[in-house]
Amino acid sequence: MKRVWIAFVFVCSVSIFASVATHGDWRRQASGTMTRLRAIYFVDGQRGFIVGGNGAVLTTEDGGVTWRLQRRPNDDALRDVLFIGEKVGWMLAERNPFALREGEPRSYFWRSEDAGATWVRLNPVGIEAVTLTRLVFADELHGWTFGEGGAIYATRDGGKSWSRQFAPTRYLLLGGACYGAQRAWIVGAGSTALYTTDGGDTWQLGTMSETGVRLNGVHFIDEQRGWAVGSGGRIFATANGGKSWRRQNTPTEVDLFDVRFRNAREGWAVGDGGMILHTVDGGATWTSVPSGTKHRLERLFIVSDGRAWAVGFGGTIIVGP
Repeated sequence: MKRVWIAFVFVCSVSIFASVATHGDWRRQASGTMTRLRAIYFVDGQRGFIVGGNGAVLTTEDGGVTWRLQRRPNDDALRDVLFIGEKVGWMLAERNPFALREGEPRSYFWRSEDAGATWVRLNPVGIEAVTLTRLVFADELHGWTFGEGGAIYATRDGGKSWSRQFAPTRYLLLGGACYGAQRAWIVGAGSTALYTTDGGDTWQLGTMSETGVRLNGVHFIDEQRGWAVGSGGRIFATANGGKSWRRQNTPTEVDLFDVRFRNAREGWAVGDGGMILHTVDGGATWTSVPSGTKHRLERLFIVSDGRAWAVGFGGTIIVGP
């Protein structure tokens, strides 16, 4: 009986461990910096980039096992990074306000054509002196950048020139996503949720179930289904391409900054105080999981094999299941 009892306890322990492992523990990785990390992007399952304050650029070539600091282009803050294919990369930079001269652009780009080995500075032709927050590209030619005062700029020539598109809002815009060259979504303060189905020739306001929410991030898995996250622990979902959004229940009131889904059912959201939320039913229920950090988590990225990374304050890099 004693042996049976020991075996039973062992099996139960293994079952509990397996249950925990199913949700997965997030674990911290060494970044070599204490600067605020603002964005992360993986070109493929092995090569990834992280950018942040003071011109910090971190790279990995072993699937995120190790990260190393790349030589900084300068000390200006980097707010976003992405790649189009394996070679062409973009970073969005924000000038130090104390170094600005009158009329100079507050934001500009770095572009790489050699998989991030070298970067060339590009001053945005056609963009006014506004602070930009994010950058999204559908392909090598079509992309959008946006920021304060409801400013949205589009390029159709690979970033050589940008033209302003009319947006029915003057709120700060903070998060964006696109699905092909015609469909895109941008969210921001004041419960702003914009969508376009014609490449940005017209932007329309989606209907939100709540007002006064600062929406920080948005993610779509196809032309119709998407999620947006924001202040007060709020998560909203749409099933009609962003025309209307309904709030989902969450177990937190801390601000959320980004959201990503692996598929139609499983997704993650991150926010203040190291908050990580997880769903396996499309957001019908969200549960909090340990992150191993109290730092604010700002951005998420999920690679093709399902592994997830989050980055944020204090040089924080964490990897999940």
